Amino acid sequence: MHGLINMALQRFACDTYGTGFWDTVTRDAGLGFAGFEAMLTYDPALTDAVLDALAGRLDRTRNAVLEDVGTYLVSHPAMASLRRLLRFAGAGFVDFLLSLDELPDRARLAVPDLDLPRIDLADLGEGRFSIACAAPRPGYGHVLTGVLRAMADDYGALVTLSPVAEGAGTETIEVSLVVAGYASGRDFDLGARTG
Repeated sequence: MHGLINMALQRFACDTYGTGFWDTVTRDAGLGFAGFEAMLTYDPALTDAVLDALAGRLDRTRNAVLEDVGTYLVSHPAMASLRRLLRFAGAGFVDFLLSLDELPDRARLAVPDLDLPRIDLADLGEGRFSIACAAPRPGYGHVLTGVLRAMADDYGALVTLSPVAEGAGTETIEVSLVVAGYASGRDFDLGARTG
């Protein structure tokens, strides 16, 4: 598993619950080290152990923790650069959805060995979309659900998201856009601010 994925779990735990909580998670998971390095590759069993430890300490399911991680990746101030990259997808939430299939390739431009799952979007009409996440390991659809929920809020869109449907190496999420401009959304400027 790529170190960036493990680092996302670590940063989520530290930024949300504190470094003491992360220390407890590493002990529970039997890591034998304090933290992950972003550019290293780790045995997927370590990622599973960390997810199990997080879920156990938080008294939540792994899928619920993964959705929280997805929300964290967009909404936490420490992850502002990732939010900014995602907002470059377009002026509205539908623009963002229509660019999702490009996300894995754009990520590989920055980190060539980062293997994100393929994302296929189907426009079902009348503001409904189906997003298929073809992942070699389960869980990516739940992270994507958290990202979608946070990005809808970021754009000020009111959406409903179906629970992730799992099957044959693909996780599918149904998105219904209820109101595109439901709220004002968070401020975002394409140009860099100075001073």
